[in-house]
Amino acid sequence: MPSLLTQIPKHTKYRHRLHLPAQDPPAVRYILPIQAANMDDFNSETDSDYASYWRDWFISSRGNEYFCEIDEDYLTDRFNLTGLNTEVQYYQYALDLVTDVFDLDCDDDMRETIEKSARHLYGLVHARYIVTTRGLSKMLDKYKKADFGKCPRVMCKSHPLLPMGQSDNPNVKAVKLYCARCEDIYNPKSSRHSAIDGAYFGTSFHNIIFQVYPALIPTKSTERYIPRIYGFKVHAPAALIRWQNGEKDDLRKRLRKLEIDSGFADDGEIDAEDTEDEDAMIEGTQEGGEIANQA
Repeated sequence: MPSLLTQIPKHTKYRHRLHLPAQDPPAVRYILPIQAANMDDFNSETDSDYASYWRDWFISSRGNEYFCEIDEDYLTDRFNLTGLNTEVQYYQYALDLVTDVFDLDCDDDMRETIEKSARHLYGLVHARYIVTTRGLSKMLDKYKKADFGKCPRVMCKSHPLLPMGQSDNPNVKAVKLYCARCEDIYNPKSSRHSAIDGAYFGTSFHNIIFQVYPALIPTKSTERYIPRIYGFKVHAPAALIRWQNGEKDDLRKRLRKLEIDSGFADDGEIDAEDTEDEDAMIEGTQEGGEIANQA
């Protein structure tokens, strides 16, 4: 990601936070503005407006659409950042950049390294933030708008997806997309999203959100695609599907006895003719096997 750092005068309120000696020359703050603006526009902003520039720039950057904005109060609470100082290079500088109090006169290479660390730090904090009440609410809004994409499976009828990680450790697995209807995971369509670390969303978020908002759990269906050739079912897949459906029916019966809701829609509308065809195909295979054994 290219460097977009812009130098603007540092407000004096941050001097005591950065522990700058009084004899230092006038320092500068590095802000990542959302849009191009002249210096007068920045000078007219209030202190509270300054606090969101880097995060707004990060969220609005292409490829970061899966992230939500972390509240400043959460970022400035050191308890929420416990242990991250050992995970992020130049941790303090990265945190200063994320919270818009970065103040360091450094060369371009060093600045780029700090920016990279800031993005990594934001991602790690993001994984913690999205399982909080406020974070879940923000991700819920994005989920309802299908900001994470829609399930490519035809039977899921464009059900919205959720980002998830396959590991809570960074640099292990890239982010995947989870569909609650078919309960399967998919790769993001965009290469920009495929490069996002799955640890920035964690392995629990996509399950926690349905625990907190149970109304979001979709009704599951046993509807499946059955391959055919000229109208006749392909034998091997048909036999496999029948076995899978039998296992699923047995499981549902056991759940009913235990008075546990299976979450599946009523599948009593299964075509009787299709069932008879599958029975005939399986019986024919068994008879053929018996004849072969006798021979």
